[in-house]
Amino acid sequence: MAEDLRKRWIQLSREPIDITEAYQFLQTPAAGGLALFIGTTRQWTAGHETLSLTYEGYESMALKEIHRLLDIAVNRWPIHRACLLHRLGEVPLAEASVLVGVATSHRPEAFEACRYLIDRLKVQVPIWKQEHLADGQKIWVQGTESPEPPNS
Repeated sequence: MAEDLRKRWIQLSREPIDITEAYQFLQTPAAGGLALFIGTTRQWTAGHETLSLTYEGYESMALKEIHRLLDIAVNRWPIHRACLLHRLGEVPLAEASVLVGVATSHRPEAFEACRYLIDRLKVQVPIWKQEHLADGQKIWVQGTESPEPPNS
């Protein structure tokens, strides 16, 4: 069965993520549930003040892995549309660094699929995060394992 690639939007970009555009992409009459996760740059982490984050990635491999994760998600949940957008380069405070969105017929599947995608992205996709701290330090942060969501 040929896949309708218009139902998936995968992007690595050095430009800000357009949250409204992602929401509009996910909208479809077939979906009764849309789940969005938006990861942003926060000011404080473990008592350290963060000024910004920088993301670097092995882009061709990251795109392949994101496609693979979406293939898995589409086979586990009845997803109508999905998007996974990730910033590269410097991301200032309060700006979105990652957006994962899923549209399904019902809310449980939307939440589960969205959670699965962000959790797996953080540990499997070759994108690395460096924190720029107020005290001048620059620290590379390793992705963390999260518990698997139901049906994973």
